[in-house]
Order: sequence, then structure tokens, then C-alpha cells
Amino acid sequence: MDYTFFSKQVSKIKNLPLPGQSAHFKMAPEVRIEELQRLNPERKNARKAGVLALFYPKYENVTHLLLILRKTYKGVHSNQIAFPGGKLELQDHDLQETALRETNEEVGVPIERVAIIRSLSKVYIPPSNFEVQPFVGLYQEPQPFVLQEDEVESVVEVSLADFLNDANLFEQTLSTSYAKNIAVPAFRLNGYTVWGATAMMLSEVKELLKQVL
Repeated sequence: MDYTFFSKQVSKIKNLPLPGQSAHFKMAPEVRIEELQRLNPERKNARKAGVLALFYPKYENVTHLLLILRKTYKGVHSNQIAFPGGKLELQDHDLQETALRETNEEVGVPIERVAIIRSLSKVYIPPSNFEVQPFVGLYQEPQPFVLQEDEVESVVEVSLADFLNDANLFEQTLSTSYAKNIAVPAFRLNGYTVWGATAMMLSEVKELLKQVL
């Protein structure tokens, strides 16, 4: 999809109600849904994080969405596909600032070059005890990405057409931090399986975009 058209249309999502859990739960296995419903009152103790769903033009003005592949490390989110972003730090005024700062640190996107469209519904991640606030943003004139070598293995640049294509939704049997050999809803994007909290947030982005494009 042409980025000029997309950038004009996407602003309309500001006026839409957020689908929230109805979108999130489409990309969550039943065991995770049950856990989230059971743990809902405990979210007040969760650590906070902000992430950014960043859209930008590439290859003759074709709209793309930026994801990252995290490095392999000792942690529950090792070697997973994610949005750029991270945890709230003391110097951050709010989670939007967190998302922008972390995106700058992880992939080199200048903070002042990002136009935030809106915030989305928060997602709680029980294994790491994080409550994540996603934001949708536009990056009009992208520069080459500069990776934070100790955290980011590579960038995953997904065309908007591939992201919105329902043929890229599927189920895969996975062993996760909370269950073994379960059917997990996922996106297949650029050859990667995208599941878990990232898939849940992507589902809400997708539902909003399909209403305005």
C-alpha cells in the first residue's frame, strides 16, 4: 500500500474504539486467556513498558511495519520477534516517552522524527510480569536503522500487505514458558512465527487498520 495514502488514512484510528481483549484473545491460546483473566487484579504490581508499532515507507513508497528480532539471552523473551521498546525508566515522563526512547536506542530512529498517532490497549505478560503499553507511530522519511548490538539481532521489515493478509495467520504447536506442546495462534511474517504478546498487540493494530483502509 502506498505510504502517502496510508499516512492520511491511519489518522482515522484516533476516533475508533479500541477492540482491546476481543482482539488480543484471538491471538492467545486458551491457557493464556484463562491465566490473564485470573491474574487481572494483580496487574497493579506489574512493571511497566512501552513499545512502538512504527510504520514507514520503503521500496518506492510502500508501507512497512517495523519489528525486531531480539538477541538470544537468559530470559523468557530470548530470540523472539517483538516491537521496538522496553521498560519504563525513572527519567521517562510517561510510557510514550519510554517507547520513543527505547526505539531510538534499539534501532536508531530519531525521537523527533516519529509522529505518534495514538496509544492502544495494554497487554499484561505474566511470565515477565510486565504490563506493556503499545503506541502507533509514523516515520515519514526513514534513515538506515542502527541496531543496538547487545539487544537486537536484526530488524524485520514487514510490508503492510503481508501484515493485513489473513493467509498469514495460522496455529503452531509450541512449548512456551507456561505450557508445553500447545496450539498457539500466530502470524507468519517474513518467515518468522510471531506469537505471544506481540501477536496480541498486532491483532489490535490489524483490526483498527482494517476499519480505515
